[in-house]
Amino acid sequence: MLIDAHAHLDLEHYAGDQAEMIERARQTGVERIVNVGIDPPRWDSSLELARRYPGYIFLALGLHPTDILRAGDPEAALARLEQLIVENRGLVIGLGETGLDYYHDDVEPEVQKVYFEKQIDLAARLDLPLVIHCRDAMPDLLATLKAKAVGLKIMMHCFSGSVEEANECMALGENVFISIAGPVTFAKAFDRHEVARVVPLERLLVETDSPFLTPHPFRGRRNEPARVRLVAEKIAELKGISYEAVAEQTGKNVRQLFGVA
Repeated sequence: MLIDAHAHLDLEHYAGDQAEMIERARQTGVERIVNVGIDPPRWDSSLELARRYPGYIFLALGLHPTDILRAGDPEAALARLEQLIVENRGLVIGLGETGLDYYHDDVEPEVQKVYFEKQIDLAARLDLPLVIHCRDAMPDLLATLKAKAVGLKIMMHCFSGSVEEANECMALGENVFISIAGPVTFAKAFDRHEVARVVPLERLLVETDSPFLTPHPFRGRRNEPARVRLVAEKIAELKGISYEAVAEQTGKNVRQLFGVA
């Protein structure tokens, strides 16, 4: 079962052809999509999209580290986040993406850490998997996860770290998964190639992060869930196994992580 474990389908990039884009995913064999709402003003549109495609599009909601202050009062945003999750269990199957991003300077690192920890606590309280974003912040992110998230279900979204860092993440618990996106298809993405080779298939997910991170040979164009197949095919090539084996096991991993049928 091929599943795109992370996409952003309610962004303005799809304003003109959202339904057609989703149908292309179906026709390509994508059997589920996890849509991720990171911006509080868009949480409602994220929920509306999931309601239009019951059993096909599922949802994670959270405060992205670079969006913490865009919604005004982040404490009020967190309270609304909890309310939306509680009211929409079944549609909302994950919390995130949350984490740390030191590449952008929209939000001070100390503020990011505060709301990352609060979202870890919320995920634990609501018994939801965490969808983790990390950019240029792996040492601090790992330290926070080791202090607060051992034993939680975790998706390391669009993983860009080393094999050693992947192993540290997986050591947090048996339900921590490393998610691979389009850059694994790039010829010179040697670190990502090595992670895809070394991390056990039973701990891998595949994603597009649509509309971003478009895989080869479409790099530079808008991404969409239909292209998650290219990610799975590249992992199969790197591991020397069949595409079918990758699609089946990574789909099983999504169902194990998020509890979807």
